[in-house]
Amino acid sequence: MKLWKKICVYAGFAVIAEAAPLGLPDVPVPADNPQTEAKIKLGDVLFHDPRFSADGKVSCATCHAREKAFTDHLSVSKGFTDKDGTRVGTRNAPTVINSAYYTSQFWDGRVASLEEQSKLPPINPVEGGLHSWKDLVDMLKKDAYYKQEFKKVFGVKPSEISIEHFSKAIASFERTVISGNSKFDRYMYGGDKNALNEQEKRGLKIYLGQGRCVSCHVISQTQALFTDNRFYNIGVGFKSLQGKTAEVASEYIKILAQQKEQVGKNKKNLASDELILAEKKFSELGRFVVTNEVDEIGAFKTPSLRNIEKTWPYMHDGSLSTLEEVVAFYNFGGKLNPDAPDSPFLDGGIRPLHLNGEQMADLVAFLKALTSSEFENVKDEK
Repeated sequence: MKLWKKICVYAGFAVIAEAAPLGLPDVPVPADNPQTEAKIKLGDVLFHDPRFSADGKVSCATCHAREKAFTDHLSVSKGFTDKDGTRVGTRNAPTVINSAYYTSQFWDGRVASLEEQSKLPPINPVEGGLHSWKDLVDMLKKDAYYKQEFKKVFGVKPSEISIEHFSKAIASFERTVISGNSKFDRYMYGGDKNALNEQEKRGLKIYLGQGRCVSCHVISQTQALFTDNRFYNIGVGFKSLQGKTAEVASEYIKILAQQKEQVGKNKKNLASDELILAEKKFSELGRFVVTNEVDEIGAFKTPSLRNIEKTWPYMHDGSLSTLEEVVAFYNFGGKLNPDAPDSPFLDGGIRPLHLNGEQMADLVAFLKALTSSEFENVKDEK
């Protein structure tokens, strides 16, 4: 992991000129939030500060811990604790690693940037639990270290510190959490034909062929993001909506409309962010919560597969514990039980792969070859 320093501006975006890790393109950086060492350092401190929560114990790193490959290794994440107990969400915490390459954030893509994403958890009633961004900003304005650092980084007086400054610093730090140079990268892009063993090579062939993984988890001739940044219904969470999809979708839209009337036209409607993590039935609507398009019910973003062995459990609801389960799920066409019913919203590309046991093991071996050296020692605590 490095602190990127060299920046050039192109087409409205500041693009990192220093070479990215093997297998990855340069990291895109918004022109209005250029990287600096001081800003990245500030973002790192903010990312790990638990005071920006109702109980003073929940930070970004609570759900995205460096020692856990920037995840929490829980099926669904936990938030703050009060007299009513610990809040528990509905979704699995995706890794921050390489999140800078996503064109939208969260499993449903409900915000477009890391800057926008970093604002929401502190005030979500299931995560940080603060009443407003004002509560967070007031803490920054009163803290001696933050007053000094925000002046150094942004040139603002304590009274001028805003949530935008907070989010820009955290996003700048997150853009340094970049990881490539895996065994696969050394084999594919580094010219080392011995980097993968024979089983991993067979797994790569299945990945590109019969397994059809590459259709969504993209690999190109010069780089591999292992995501197409699109949204699909692959059958996960189907049981939660089975037989009541229309009813849940209508209820969600009605609540959102009521909330919009209450907050007024000139204020951001946060009801979507709150409902998704508060109630599983709304969470399972997937991309529909953003677009209100029926054909996107239950559709979720394609996650990158880099360091996938170390970022368990899997899927948006953390319902699959191992890579073996994930491969079996796809092998049966979007279900673990081949006799289970199909989701009516299942994407057309999700159909049985007809892999045998050896092929499935080879594919798992290849997926494990996507781990970068800096995360090889992440402990398996399953």
